[in-house]
Amino acid sequence: MNMTERPSSMKITDTPRLPILPSTTTVPANEYYANANYVSRNRTIGSSSTKSASQSASDTASQAGSGGGTTMTTATKYRRQRRGSHDDKAIKPRRFLIDVEETQRLILEQEDTDGDFQITVNDIGPKVITLGTADSAGFNKYDVRGTYMLSNLLQELSLAQDYGRKYVVLDEARLNENPVDRLSRMIRHHFWDGLTRRIDAEGLETISNDPKNRSKNTAPRIYVPYGEDEVLEYYRGVSISKPNLKLEVEQLPKEITPEYVQSINEKPGILALAMTRHVEEGGSETLKGVPFVVPGGRFNEMYGWDSYFESLGLLADGRLELAKGMVDNFVYEIQHYGKILNANRSYYLTRTQPPFLTDMMLKVYDRLPFSLETENKQWLAVALAAAIKEYLTVWMSQPRYDPVSGLSRFYSEGIGMPPETEATHFDHVIKPFADAKGLSIEDYSKLYNEGTVIEPELDTYFKHDRAVRESGHDTTYRLDNCCADLATIDLNALLYKYEIDIAETIQSIFGDSFETPYLDCYETSIQDKDKRRSAESEGRGLEPEPVERVMKHTSEEWFERARVRQEKLNRYCWNEERGMYFDYDTRLETMCTYESVTTFYAMWAGCADRDKAERMMAKALPLFEVTGGLVSGTESSRGFITLARPNRQWDFPFGWAPHQIISWIGFEKYGFMEEVKRTCYRWLYTITKSFVDFNGVVPEKFDVVNMTHKVQVEYGNVGVDFKFIPREGFGWMNASYQVGLGYMDRGLRRALGAVMDPTKVFQSRSHQALLLKAATALALDGNIGKAVAAAAAVAEKMGASSI
Repeated sequence: MNMTERPSSMKITDTPRLPILPSTTTVPANEYYANANYVSRNRTIGSSSTKSASQSASDTASQAGSGGGTTMTTATKYRRQRRGSHDDKAIKPRRFLIDVEETQRLILEQEDTDGDFQITVNDIGPKVITLGTADSAGFNKYDVRGTYMLSNLLQELSLAQDYGRKYVVLDEARLNENPVDRLSRMIRHHFWDGLTRRIDAEGLETISNDPKNRSKNTAPRIYVPYGEDEVLEYYRGVSISKPNLKLEVEQLPKEITPEYVQSINEKPGILALAMTRHVEEGGSETLKGVPFVVPGGRFNEMYGWDSYFESLGLLADGRLELAKGMVDNFVYEIQHYGKILNANRSYYLTRTQPPFLTDMMLKVYDRLPFSLETENKQWLAVALAAAIKEYLTVWMSQPRYDPVSGLSRFYSEGIGMPPETEATHFDHVIKPFADAKGLSIEDYSKLYNEGTVIEPELDTYFKHDRAVRESGHDTTYRLDNCCADLATIDLNALLYKYEIDIAETIQSIFGDSFETPYLDCYETSIQDKDKRRSAESEGRGLEPEPVERVMKHTSEEWFERARVRQEKLNRYCWNEERGMYFDYDTRLETMCTYESVTTFYAMWAGCADRDKAERMMAKALPLFEVTGGLVSGTESSRGFITLARPNRQWDFPFGWAPHQIISWIGFEKYGFMEEVKRTCYRWLYTITKSFVDFNGVVPEKFDVVNMTHKVQVEYGNVGVDFKFIPREGFGWMNASYQVGLGYMDRGLRRALGAVMDPTKVFQSRSHQALLLKAATALALDGNIGKAVAAAAAVAEKMGASSI
């Protein structure tokens, strides 16, 4: 019987009144360890009141902290010996009385055989530790066994230390918790908070840290946009009021050129983002940074496409205001930096990333409270105007826009070598040129970056390299030394989605008329552009029209843009024979042949018709679906790997969260729900298995073919370097888990909690589908009894009921 329950015949006076306890596995650490409110049945001599072992332990810790010198031994010295009839009952949840520091020392000494402060399947210790129960004051002992429970114990001890606990009463349920529930809970209550940043007086010290900074000048530095004088004065005030930060405050020029960006590469800094006014307790007004989520690890700033996927996870976890703040920061970047940045560091000022703003803002808008309809519409109008500006000035303007094909490309302007890479990243590229001049790689790199050495071949290489980084797919043989020439299927599908989103938003929310500030690059419609070209070809220019201060947009023109792009995608990128979309090389004017999972972006955006979607599911999906999810590209497209031609992290055999999420949403949009569930389960299984086997790890990426996060590839893996307990996971990996769980039915979630191999799971589901089909046929023929008997017999034989 549960401690909080009693038979109806029991009188209230028969037992002390006990609190109703929350589920111990769902309580966040800040509640679980900050309060000692779990009551035990132990009684001490001289007191008729019930006192819990956790309270006794807390008292002991308080006395020790105040210099009383009391130890756990003296605290339990006069406790009456428990009788055997009072031992723990099997039906009662077990709780352990734990000396936090000593138990942590013991578990590391005994189990952490490789010395990484984690308990994983690679450790070769006995994988068992004995703990005493709280109800017996530590007298009765029970074994905690296995990698998963021991790693959870190590994590819980670390959390207890965070809250200053020397002794805790720990529920066994937190050690053998269903791994799906545990990981989802950690993401919701811990990881998002661990990844949240603000750029203001309170958050500057954390956000200024840049593991990618290789310059000699490592002082924290913030760059403020031109014209943001109030923000500039705020940060100057922070530098004075907090001299310990040693903060340097710089203002950007009105025009940001590649030359300027290169000139500050030796003085890298964080770029200011949106701020709001905040009234403090005393009534004074100050500015506060709008919060945002960073990916994690060495990526300690707000990234472009990462933020979109992170926002999906935030929305799944009910973190609406944080997701809304991400949109606000993107709008700020477009308004003040001209684009959504690769990330808000100074060396990214000329580089953007894949565009997701329209879908992101609409998903947030749909969840805003209906009672604030007017304010919500005003908020959406600001975001929509920013998206239109980004679309026109970034993606539909040269050098990113290709006027011949009418499609867009990734193309980041810049000078020299990208400074955020590891020191030796480009050594293999620079070495032949350095050897030819008899210089060291370091000396040649310095001269090249300064412009003293001119090398057109290197200029071309770095043009494409910057484009690859702008694409987010850095790096892959798919884009190697050609990216700036490619109209990729993923980018143009995203822009098709922009066009449809903008059209539908103007039509359904803004009465089919929306005004934005005048943009020099804007053509009022596709027909106007054709008319202008026709007039120019006939040798007669058009009379210049007076410049209007605003431009009016209608849904018709944006639907037309989408129609034109869809037609061009089908002409240049669709391969009917192979049943998938490919990138298009605008320089060579030919379709590429690299088989990439980004073909499914066309389904996410909705620009593939039904026939093409079915062709992709039949022809393309089998190329990319592997044990652990969807792989980035095929092995044949990647080619042979040698010492001189190493693995690239966005190629086979690696899988990434954004590709999984994009594909699930695309499959769902066309009604392929079994494929959604199957590919989603594979990915969540990969995450869950690593979480169980490797002390709660949630990394940046996986080798989904060989089923490991320990990858031998250029940048290694992010999210794996922690002690005792993961604090952040990784941004879009966290999101993929929370979003993916929304696609799991009860049977799949149960199988995932048991970490069942996908092959076995879907063999069983396939048998169930056949069984259901056969039983349905019998039932339709009127053989109800035979249908039921056949279903029961086959289900029992196949063990289908377990799934």
